[in-house]
Amino acid sequence: MAIADILSDFEFLEDWEDRYRYVIELGRDLAPLPEALRTDANKVRGCASQVWLATRRVPAGGNGKDKLEMQGASDAMIVQGLIAVLFAIYEGKTADEILATDAHAIFAKLGLKEHLTQQRSNGLASMVARIRADAGAIAAA
Repeated sequence: MAIADILSDFEFLEDWEDRYRYVIELGRDLAPLPEALRTDANKVRGCASQVWLATRRVPAGGNGKDKLEMQGASDAMIVQGLIAVLFAIYEGKTADEILATDAHAIFAKLGLKEHLTQQRSNGLASMVARIRADAGAIAAA
């Protein structure tokens, strides 16, 4: 799902319980993370729940720029949904586009930032930092 669709859907959901349910549903729609990717190297530090993010470079070929493919999972339903929103923001973008995208501003626009606990906000910041670091490594290569 594209982030524009999520932003549009959020406009119709006035109640925060409905919005939370929607985010949880987005997380349920994510492809399962293979056990082989649930490694210490893919674990995101700074999250209260268990979170794994696996990224890999997808060569564009020709004159295009490489993209970042992402997979992820969490043991917490709401965090799984936040991962889905992050993927909607970043999926299919080049490393440079990821670095130029302000995910925190998008989460603020959704109103999620002020409705997350401090621990969840810290975890979200850790996930964004991890994706940006992986994109930075690709951009620098």
